[in-house]
Amino acid sequence: MDTTPFVIERTYNAPADKVWQAITDKDKMKQWYFNLDAFKPEVGFEFRFDGGSEEIQYHHICKITEVEPGKKLTYGWRYDGYPGESFVTWELFAEGDKTRVKLTHTGLETFPQNNKDFARESFSKGWTHIVGKSLAEYLEKK
Repeated sequence: MDTTPFVIERTYNAPADKVWQAITDKDKMKQWYFNLDAFKPEVGFEFRFDGGSEEIQYHHICKITEVEPGKKLTYGWRYDGYPGESFVTWELFAEGDKTRVKLTHTGLETFPQNNKDFARESFSKGWTHIVGKSLAEYLEKK
């Protein structure tokens, strides 16, 4: 069983404080991530959202486990009605007027492996779109 975490890194033409706001402010998150009813970058805060494919939507249940303001955010990520729990970590590295973001998603192997939506390739495709396209476009728009 492959227990290797999924990791993606991108550097954005945006200062770290703008990136931090983008990943922690629910109104900003709605513009590039998911439509969250509530979000607070506080350990213990739980947030939920729906997402998936055209065929099926999954109810995501996430709970924040670590916060280093402006630098790091980690939350548990699981699906209502399915076994398994994973963790998503966003790390921000200021590089002058740019910011390098490293997203690490661990525990993918804990989800049902007989469901293509929980396959590593599905997470890779989703995060590549979210981090590589949606967040980039949001941060770099004029």
